[in-house]
Amino acid sequence: MLRNDIAVVLCVLVLFAATGTKAIRCYQCSSDTDPAKEDLCGAYTKFDKERNVPIECNSEESHMPGTFCVKYTEQSPRGFIWDGRWRQVIRRCASVASTGVTGVCNWGVHENGVFWQECYCSEDACNTASNLTSISTLLLTVCSAIVTLSHFK
Repeated sequence: MLRNDIAVVLCVLVLFAATGTKAIRCYQCSSDTDPAKEDLCGAYTKFDKERNVPIECNSEESHMPGTFCVKYTEQSPRGFIWDGRWRQVIRRCASVASTGVTGVCNWGVHENGVFWQECYCSEDACNTASNLTSISTLLLTVCSAIVTLSHFK
């Protein structure tokens, strides 16, 4: 029984160490504010982490305070504008997810045919990629499996 208690305590300590107590840092940019002929927010080219710096979400520098990050993408259908398809990307801090959970992406189509996708994550600088994952979720799953297996031995 002592061995099971040690496994539970170790899992709890690993989770606390992984989540930490510092404020989250997210990339903050919007393709509609990029200078002409530049794609700093990664609407058409790969997002460049060297040209963008994650900001602390609870600082004055943040446009919106928050506890996790979000990447919001919109893309028009072909022929929506004369020169073809357009894309817009917004990366920022967020405090409320439309689904209530992080580590997931949601998508849909507006009435005018514009495709949208929003991805939420809760790790530092995690709003760079299109498929966002959460390390905390992975650790929680692994720890839960360890505790469950140790109790059924």
